[in-house]
Amino acid sequence: MPVLGQPDGQSLQPTKKTTGQLPLKTKQGWLAPKPLYADPIYDGAADPVVVWNRKAKRWYMLYTNRRATAQGLDGVAWVHGTHIGVAVSHDGANWTYLDTCDINYRPTEAYTHWAPDVVYHKGLYHMYLTYVPGVFTDWRHPRDIVHLTSGDLLHWNYESTLKLASDRVIDASVFRLPDGNWRMYYNNERDGKSMYYADSPDLYRWTDSGRKVVGDKGGEGAKVFRWQGGNWMLVDNWDGLGVYRSDDLVNWVRQPDNLLKEPGKGLDDGAKGQHCDVVVSGNTK
Repeated sequence: MPVLGQPDGQSLQPTKKTTGQLPLKTKQGWLAPKPLYADPIYDGAADPVVVWNRKAKRWYMLYTNRRATAQGLDGVAWVHGTHIGVAVSHDGANWTYLDTCDINYRPTEAYTHWAPDVVYHKGLYHMYLTYVPGVFTDWRHPRDIVHLTSGDLLHWNYESTLKLASDRVIDASVFRLPDGNWRMYYNNERDGKSMYYADSPDLYRWTDSGRKVVGDKGGEGAKVFRWQGGNWMLVDNWDGLGVYRSDDLVNWVRQPDNLLKEPGKGLDDGAKGQHCDVVVSGNTK
C-alpha cells in the first residue's frame, strides 16, 4: 500500500475513515488503506486529481463521480451525467467525502463532467475539465475541454472552451514548462486515441500544436510530471499504465513495462490500473 503524508514535512494526524481500518503509522507517514477511497453516492470514483488546498490546509481530491450503482441505465449512460466529486484528507492517506463541485458551466440541459485536472497559479486554481453536452448510451458524441477558475476548489467560474485539434478531446494534463509557460497534453479521440498538446503563456490563452506526440498505442488519461531528472507521462492503455519518458517534452519514448498491468487481490482491486494522478513531493530534479 502507498505511504502518503503532508507536504514539506508537516506533522501528520490520522483522519476519520469510513473503511473500518485502523490508521497505521510508519516512519514515512500514514499507511493508506485499501480501498483508498469509496465514493458514498455512486461508488464510482474515477479520474482523480489531488490538490493541496492552501486555505483549508487539506488535500482535496476531485474526481469523476461515475454512477456505478445507478439502476436502469442503458449502455454507457452510467459514465455520463456525472458530476465532479470532492474528498478531503489531512494526510493524503485517509479520505472523507466532502461534496460535489459547483461548476457554473452547464449550457445544455443534460450534461456530463469528466476528468478534471487542476493547477494553482497566482492565487487561483485553474481546472481543465472535459464537457460532454448530454447523457448518452454510447461514445459517439462531441466532447470539449473547458477552463474554469476557483478560489476554494469548490465553486468554479467558466473562463473559456479551448479550441483544440478536434471536436472529441478529453482528459487534460497541464504541466509547467521550464521556461515558465504551460503545456496541456490531451487525448484526441479522432486520431486513434492519441496524445496531442497545446501551449499557453498564462493558462488563459491556448495555442494548439496540431501535433501528435504519443500514438504508438491507443490510450487516455495522460498524466505528465517531472521526477528524478526526467519528464514522465503515464497513459491509461486499458492494459495497465503505459510509461513514457522525454528530455524535451515533445519526443516521448515508451518504457518496456506497464505499471499495474495485473489486477490486485484486495477489496475493489480486481482491475488493472487505470486513469491516475501523480503528486510529486519534494525535489523534482
